[in-house]
Amino acid sequence: MSLHGLNRRAFLKSGAVLGTGVIASGMSLSQAIWAAEAKVLTVRSDYDIDKLDPGFYSNSYNVDVMNCIYSKLTRYKSGPEWGWELEAAEKIEQVDPTHIRFRLKKGIMFTGDYGELTASDVKFSFERVIKHNPASDWGSLEGVELEDDYTGVIVFKSPYVPCWNIALPYGVGHIVSEHAVMKATKDGGDFGMTPPAFSGPYVLTEWKANQHVLLTRNPDWSGPKPGFDEIRIIPIVDLAAAQRAYQAGDVDFTFISLDSLKGFRNNLPANTKAEDKKPINYVWVGMNTDHPKLKDINVRKAIQWAINVPQILDVAYAGQANVATGFVAPGIIGHREKTLVPPEGDVEKAKQFLEKAGVSDIALTITCLNESTYSTIAATVQAQLSQIGIKVDVIIQDPGSFNAIGMESQGDGWKDLQLIVTFFTSLPDPHYALYGFMSNQVGIWNWERFRSNRFDELCNNGVTISDPAERAKIYQEMQDLMEDSGAYRFLTNQATPIMYRTTKMQAATRPDGRPLYIDFKSV
Repeated sequence: MSLHGLNRRAFLKSGAVLGTGVIASGMSLSQAIWAAEAKVLTVRSDYDIDKLDPGFYSNSYNVDVMNCIYSKLTRYKSGPEWGWELEAAEKIEQVDPTHIRFRLKKGIMFTGDYGELTASDVKFSFERVIKHNPASDWGSLEGVELEDDYTGVIVFKSPYVPCWNIALPYGVGHIVSEHAVMKATKDGGDFGMTPPAFSGPYVLTEWKANQHVLLTRNPDWSGPKPGFDEIRIIPIVDLAAAQRAYQAGDVDFTFISLDSLKGFRNNLPANTKAEDKKPINYVWVGMNTDHPKLKDINVRKAIQWAINVPQILDVAYAGQANVATGFVAPGIIGHREKTLVPPEGDVEKAKQFLEKAGVSDIALTITCLNESTYSTIAATVQAQLSQIGIKVDVIIQDPGSFNAIGMESQGDGWKDLQLIVTFFTSLPDPHYALYGFMSNQVGIWNWERFRSNRFDELCNNGVTISDPAERAKIYQEMQDLMEDSGAYRFLTNQATPIMYRTTKMQAATRPDGRPLYIDFKSV
């Protein structure tokens, strides 16, 4: 193990701070000297990786790494506006509403003597997802028809408009080696955290859980040379801790909080650039509609009306975050102009709903991640609900526990879940923000256990419509249905500003600030 790219003093300091020092790791002095000379990108990630199989990906921080070690037909462009560009594809075109033809670039090689990336690997990669993980981003994908070693046609059973902004340039769009995966898994299933072959500019050299991910140049890569010899990714959950790590010199790129961005505008650390980014994610208070205390819609509506969103944002984000009107962010098709329940709520109306429910002296729990923003939100909700006589206990959990709490596959913990402060990252298509709340996602992504036949119908219809105005109406109604269920109180789309060291890099991100590491340039 090594902490590459730091001078010896910073190297030892980093080892003390992060618990991965030279001596503890067994690194030789020659390795340490080489590390100091290599071009190394050291960045903070919001969480540690936990899945490197793109067919079963679950989070953006996993995809950040996948983008470096695999190839896709297309990828997101870096810059201030959403768009995509060719990656492994030499050409790609929509032939008709259900067919997309692609032609691969030649010479993209898999590591481990698994040969050249071909159209057969594309077919295998996409079809294994719908075989083993049918409720995925591939929607109505039927399969891939091969025309020759480099050409194929992606076939959908029905039109799937989000393909261009979700499936192809993101998680499930990554291409894996058919031979390598079949050898590793026998049935083409989930290979978890042990990729059997790589095809991107980098390879995964080391992963030390909760300490670092180390990516190094892929010697078999024949494409454009990436800007750094190594990428070292340090997981730091708490934003305040990440900012301290940046100021201490332990990382050179990180997300920062909105209130920190405000403070840094006129007082940036030396050789640092801070950039605001477009909000696209979503943060909300959810309610488990199957919990006995929350089955009555009047109780849920009382909670909705008692929550004062601007007050929460003032406390948790120093008033710098936008007030969300739903899960679809501003600038994305389907964004609503306003909510059904006013952002400020109404305590008296909340009390009326409680009276209608015929309950009093309710005691609830609210669960959140052990990150300062979310614990602040939970504490503020606790205070607000006390105004209508609801006692709330705050439960703070580490990422491992929190990320499993609503999943039936992880046991019966979901039965105890009551209120939850949670957040999802999103992509530039409304389907991505909303399909996780369909009835078939109850106990998977849908932790509120919200069920609506109309919602499901709209979701299935929305992916087939190409007209933006018509699509917008569908996704706006879907958010109306969610809010009217009483199970959701939308808070913010949570912009994610970034900060990076200009003496080390020229950063490259999506419009929302997610890093595109292979496009980073060294300086």
